[in-house]
Amino acid sequence: MSAQSHSLRWCSFSLGLCCCGDWHSVLSSTIEADQVMDEPAKPTLALEYTYGRKTKGHNTPKDIAHFWELGGGTSLLDLISIPITVDTLRTFSIVLVLDLSKPNDLWPTMENLLQATKSHVDKVIMKLGKTNSKASAEMRQRMWSAMQKDHPDRELIDPFPIPLVIIGSKYDIFQDFDPEKRKVICKTLRFVAHYYGASLMFTSKSEALLLKMRGVINQLAFGIDKRYCKSMCVDQNKPLFITAGLDSLSQIGSPPVPDSDIGKLQAHSPMELWEKVYEKLFPPKSTSTLKAIQDPARDPQYAESEVDEMRVQKDQELEQYKRSSSKTWKQIELDS
Repeated sequence: MSAQSHSLRWCSFSLGLCCCGDWHSVLSSTIEADQVMDEPAKPTLALEYTYGRKTKGHNTPKDIAHFWELGGGTSLLDLISIPITVDTLRTFSIVLVLDLSKPNDLWPTMENLLQATKSHVDKVIMKLGKTNSKASAEMRQRMWSAMQKDHPDRELIDPFPIPLVIIGSKYDIFQDFDPEKRKVICKTLRFVAHYYGASLMFTSKSEALLLKMRGVINQLAFGIDKRYCKSMCVDQNKPLFITAGLDSLSQIGSPPVPDSDIGKLQAHSPMELWEKVYEKLFPPKSTSTLKAIQDPARDPQYAESEVDEMRVQKDQELEQYKRSSSKTWKQIELDS
């Protein structure tokens, strides 16, 4: 799995957080900002940072957007602790970018990234609650803001603790898939997004889709451009676009598998049932790598004393960097 296929991205703004699209080539075209750092496209190796700024009006301070991208697939999940802290959490959003052209990697990557991020965010909220119980309670209440109080699925879903957007990239390749495969992928991603109270959209390099992404980014980040807040497209023959809270389990339907087969699938939750149905059609190419997340650098069969000694040194430097970065970012004011 390449670092660019599936990725987890954050964006921290003075007003909110988000991120979107192919990080280097799409960022500048999807965010209407006064300044976005101009960097040549390159693979994301670990945790990368950039920013954008937007003017609210004449003689008023600019809103600053802090963008983070975690590269390396699922192998560097511990780095999420650097951007997501008690100080940044209340203005943070998560954007999970999935490569629709690689459906066999999609579920395990999505599961690992979301579970690791949710676990860390929950811990940060608990830590926040010890010093500011009111802020912690407000965050947990805000989780439900996208879901109407009379929505029939309120008791059946588990909203992500902070705003979440799931983006399926490379729709231009995905649209040529077999219709039945598209159906399974679309229904599965709709279920996952709805269960987590997330927005879902498919994108490519199409100008129309980039315009929609720009609207989503501006709304999450700056509270502007609300044209797409209530947009919805659930046609599997078109790019999906579903704002959080607008979908429902009744519209999504049951997992795309014959009723006679559902009883044979042993699952302890709806999420697990959808996973089994999805991976029956799209089995992970490398279960041990994607699920257990084994590090090949520590595999005995690749042992080399000089290289291993250097690796130990670099691991120590990385830990020192993480501690240093964490302390540094705690001292930075988001509105500076």
